[in-house]
Amino acid sequence: MSPPKYVDLIALAAALGIFLLGGFPLLGYAAAAAAWLAQRGLQTLANRRMREHLAAGNRQKAMGIVAGATLGRVWLMATVVLLVGLAERQSGLAAAVLLAGLFTISFAAQGLAHLFEHPEGQGAA
Repeated sequence: MSPPKYVDLIALAAALGIFLLGGFPLLGYAAAAAAWLAQRGLQTLANRRMREHLAAGNRQKAMGIVAGATLGRVWLMATVVLLVGLAERQSGLAAAVLLAGLFTISFAAQGLAHLFEHPEGQGAA
């Protein structure tokens, strides 16, 4: 059984409760949530374009899209943390910790999903 595809979004929703109960800055949560949802949207668009280019046989273009999207997503999240941290230090720290946690969860889930994925043309063992 593979992990849920949207486990990071479940963690983001659960983090709201932690922020509310723990008295953490909601500006940090809002900024991190907005950045996370925006980068997830970019990831979805990039994956769609990558599959289109792979289907057309253009591997270099597909890998360029993945690389550019990955760098852009990291820069987006880092910029949000920086701007929020400059506005309110505690909120910036909260946003950074939340984004680091979400990234770790997402990365682990993608790795586990890849491990449990069955190669095309082969059924379950």
